[in-house]
Amino acid sequence: MKNAFPLLCLAPIACAPGPVADAPAPSTTGADGLPPPVSGGTLLVSRHRAWVSDPDRDVVREVDLYPPAVVREVAFEPGDEPGRLVFDGSGRVHVVLRGGGAVATIGEDAVSRRAVCSAPRGIAFDWATNALHVACATGEFVTMPADGGAPTRRLQLERDLRDVVVDGDRVLVSRFRSAEVLVLATDGSIVERMRPDDVFMPALDRSWTPTVGWRLIGLPTGGAVLVHQRSESTPIGSAFTPVYYGQDLVQTTAVVLRAGEGAGFTPAIPGATLPVDIAVSIGGRFAIAAAGANAVFTGEVSSLGADGFGYDYDVGVASLETWPLFGMPIAVAFDPDGSLWAQTRDPAGLVRVERGDGVSFSTETRADEGFDLFHREVEATHLACASCHPEGTEDGHVWQFAADGARRTQTVRGIAGSEPFHWSGDLPTFRDLVEEVFVVRMQGERLSGDRIAALERWLHALGPAATAEPVEPGAALRGRSLFEAPGAACLACHAGEALTNDATVDVGTGGAFQVPSLRGVAAREPLMHDGCAATLRDRFGPCGGDRHGVTSHLSGGDVSDLVAYLETL
Repeated sequence: MKNAFPLLCLAPIACAPGPVADAPAPSTTGADGLPPPVSGGTLLVSRHRAWVSDPDRDVVREVDLYPPAVVREVAFEPGDEPGRLVFDGSGRVHVVLRGGGAVATIGEDAVSRRAVCSAPRGIAFDWATNALHVACATGEFVTMPADGGAPTRRLQLERDLRDVVVDGDRVLVSRFRSAEVLVLATDGSIVERMRPDDVFMPALDRSWTPTVGWRLIGLPTGGAVLVHQRSESTPIGSAFTPVYYGQDLVQTTAVVLRAGEGAGFTPAIPGATLPVDIAVSIGGRFAIAAAGANAVFTGEVSSLGADGFGYDYDVGVASLETWPLFGMPIAVAFDPDGSLWAQTRDPAGLVRVERGDGVSFSTETRADEGFDLFHREVEATHLACASCHPEGTEDGHVWQFAADGARRTQTVRGIAGSEPFHWSGDLPTFRDLVEEVFVVRMQGERLSGDRIAALERWLHALGPAATAEPVEPGAALRGRSLFEAPGAACLACHAGEALTNDATVDVGTGGAFQVPSLRGVAAREPLMHDGCAATLRDRFGPCGGDRHGVTSHLSGGDVSDLVAYLETL
C-alpha cells in the first residue's frame, strides 16, 4: 500500500507557516445548504488541460496541468450540480447539470445552456453525427446537435439510465442500480442487453449478483468497461454469514463488455468501497476511485477477465496497487502521457496520484457530519451506507435472510419522520435504525446523539427522485381519478404529502409490512417487500396481495392509466 499524501499541501499557500485559521463556513448550495450525495465521474482530461465539475459548489473549473493551476472558473446556479463532461469535435466542453435539468456548453468566450430533461446523468459525443447523446434517470434518451439548437430525437427507453458510450455504429447506455447495459442501434432500438455475470464460489457456498453500475466508459480498443458492485444472494444468517453483514457482502469489481460477447467472471477488488469512477489509459491501465475508502486502486485492463488478477480469495488481488488520498476521490482520469489524476471532494482539488503534486481549488469546506457518516466505509466490513443506498436511494437488490425471508432494500430518501422503520416496522425510532443497521449489521462504531441527528438531517434534505413529464398526459389524468376514487381505497394508506400513513399493514402478501411512500415509486422497481413486482404494472398482478386496495376489477386499460399516474409521483 502506498503512503497517503495530503492534498492541502499541494499549493504553496496551503503549506505556508502561520496561525491556524478558523474553519471556513459551509457553503449554502444544494438542498437545505447540505452537500449532495456523491455521484462521481466529474473529471475530463486532455494533454495539457483538465475540466473539473464541482457539484458541491456548482462550478466547473478549467485547470492547466503543467504546472497544475486553475485558469478559469465557470459558476452555475445553486443546485445545478454539474456532473459528467465531454469534449466535442470543436474543443468545446459540454457538462450535464444534474440538478438543473440541462446541458451547459462551455466555449472559449461564452457559456450557454439547453434544457434536456428533469434528471440528466450521462453524456457522450458522436463524431459521426456531430451530436450529443444524453441519458436521463427518468428514461429519456435525448440526441441534440453539438453546435446548439433543439433536440433532434427524444426516445423513451427505461428508467434509471446512467452513462452513454458511442461504440462504432452502436450506442451503449448503462442503467444505474441494475448494472445493465443497453445496446442501441442507429434507429434507437434496443438490440441487445449486457449484464455482468452472477458469481458463485462453491468452496464458500456463497453467491453474488450484479448491482449498482457506478460508471461505464469506452475503451480505446472498442467496447466499454463497467465498474460496479455485486451483492450477496446467499441467505444471510447462514453458517457462512453468522452476522447480518460480514466481509464481502457487497463487492466491487469491473468488467469489460463488448456487444455480442459474454462478460465472464471477474474477481472482487477488496477494499474498493463506493467505486464511483473508473478510468483507462491508452497503455491499458485502469484506475478506480473508491470514495468510501479515500483511495484509488490501479491495475491492468487485461486482468479484467475470467482468469484475471491471479485471484486468491483469501489473499486478494496481488496485482493491484492502492493509493490512499487525503480527501475523498470522486473522479479519476489518465492524461495522454499516462499520468493518473484524481479529483478530491473536500478539500476540493486535483492531484497527480503517483507523484503527489496538484492544485487545491477552494478553501470553502463542504464538510458535513451526516454526509460523512453516509459515505465513509466501516473498516470491519468495507461497507458504507451508500453501498446499498447509492445517491441516497437504494440498490434494487432483494436480500435473502435465513430468518425473515426475502427483503428488498428500501430507499432512505424521505426517511426522516416516517417511523417506524424497516419493512416489518420493528424499529420505532431513527436511533433504533442506526443502532441496528450501522452498529450491529455493518459493525460500525456506536454514534452519539449529535452524530445521529446529523445523519438524519442530511437524509431529510434529500429530495424525492425526479419525475418525467407523462408520455400520455390524458392517461395520467385518468389514472389520478382512479387513484383518488373512494372505491379503489388507495388513499386509505397512500395519502398526505408523503403518500403514506406509515402504518404496518397486512395486505395479503404474507405478513404485516410498512406502507411505503409512493413518492418516486416508479424509480424503485422491483416493488413490494420481496421484490415480486418487477414493474409497476406487476404490482397489480398476483403478488400485489388480495387486500392491497380494491383494484382487481380494473381493466387492462385502467391499470395502464393508473401506472401512468403513479409514474408522475
